[in-house]
Amino acid sequence: MAKLLLVDDDEELTSILSEWLATEGNIVECANCGEDALSRLKLYQYDLIILDVGMPDIDGFEVCRRYRLGGGMLPIIMLTGKGNINDKTAGFDAGADDYLTKPFHPKELNVRIKALMRRPAQMVSEQLVVKHLTIDTASRKVLIEGSEVKLLPQEFALLEFFIRHPNRVFSSDEILDKVWSNEKDTANDTVRVHINKLRKKIDREGAPVLIRTIHGSGYILDQ
Repeated sequence: MAKLLLVDDDEELTSILSEWLATEGNIVECANCGEDALSRLKLYQYDLIILDVGMPDIDGFEVCRRYRLGGGMLPIIMLTGKGNINDKTAGFDAGADDYLTKPFHPKELNVRIKALMRRPAQMVSEQLVVKHLTIDTASRKVLIEGSEVKLLPQEFALLEFFIRHPNRVFSSDEILDKVWSNEKDTANDTVRVHINKLRKKIDREGAPVLIRTIHGSGYILDQ
């Protein structure tokens, strides 16, 4: 299973690709512009980036270039409607690992993802620690005082978000936007339900909850 960031301003295409890739066992998050993609890459850990060239704010070449200049090492597949050799050269010069010209079949994209994922891992494990809790962003493991706790993918994403933004209050809407932004059927109650489930897994008996509810405002992780 791979966690993929799909970056394309074509909502119909991202919907089709994300659903198809999810059926292949992947976790897919979507960004519809270059700025959103760069922000997500600073906040969250992924295994591979699927990056469209033509976007309204920053084109894919520039997103790729900025990501590589910032030390980003994840494999990148670029998507484009352009097929001439100059565009492909520009993509590879920017730091892309592979190039796919539209239109294409999702199976071809999946084959290329698997091929890149077979390469030796370049991602450096990052450990985030708060109080009794440690999460490893590369292996996606959560440890409480050395013992592993199993979290569902969405629970892990929620916990990672709070640990990366400690001592700040976030409303349910803000959390939905940052953690569930690609799901159209979510509601504010979704946040409450997931935080309650997460608390049962990560809080220690007799100790204050790690993620506190601020009534009327939202939620905060106290570091």
